[in-house]
Amino acid sequence: MHLTWLDSNSWLIEIAGKRILLDPWLVGALTFSNLDWLFKGTRPKERPIPENIDLILLSQGLEDHTHPPTLQQLNRQIPVVASLSAAKVVQKLGYTSVTALNHGETFTFNHQIEIKATQGMFAGPNTVENGYLLKDLQSGLTLYYDPHGTHDPKIQQAAPVDVVITPLIDLALPLVGPIIKGTNKALEVAKWLKPQVMLPTAAGGDVIFEGLINKLLTTTGSVEEFRASLAKNNLTTQVIEPLPGDRIELQL
Repeated sequence: MHLTWLDSNSWLIEIAGKRILLDPWLVGALTFSNLDWLFKGTRPKERPIPENIDLILLSQGLEDHTHPPTLQQLNRQIPVVASLSAAKVVQKLGYTSVTALNHGETFTFNHQIEIKATQGMFAGPNTVENGYLLKDLQSGLTLYYDPHGTHDPKIQQAAPVDVVITPLIDLALPLVGPIIKGTNKALEVAKWLKPQVMLPTAAGGDVIFEGLINKLLTTTGSVEEFRASLAKNNLTTQVIEPLPGDRIELQL
């Protein structure tokens, strides 16, 4: 298995000989409903879109996971697996093969990879987004991804899981509380799943963030503090901090 972090929530996952592009934001600015004053993410240099993508995997319908300018530059024939809200976005963009997964549902890609949707972030009335469990059906290697740290206790049934990608720190807003739940939630999922490797997601990478939301965000925790928490709880999980663009081969 190889992983490449592409900043923010965006990953290239190479598993079972397939290349899966996860929650890609790679070109243009990142805003919500074009409200630059509220939140805007930019990068000094746009990141090249990876070639030979076999599948696009989308966990949420919001722009930081389903980014229209990026998706408009990808081939609309590439199959997409998505949350219910994200599926609506890519269908409007003209993608021709879209599978929407509700929580607990599975999709098998090319008889090689099983993708199971887990319950993720509450994103508004009647909208609960997805996390994902990916399994290489030949080797049995498994990966769990949740970008906000809202882990469904039902995922304990999948233990042990080899690789976990999830936030390791908290990001909070006044009056709202944590919108990214790392620290305690990441430790909880480490106890549940006993992963060999954990990698942080939702951090900035080579990105500049501006706007009101960014000014109000507070950060709690660090990767080093999380490593210390793992050791204190006698967990042998290795924490890898990828650099944006680096392709990591996981020795599992």
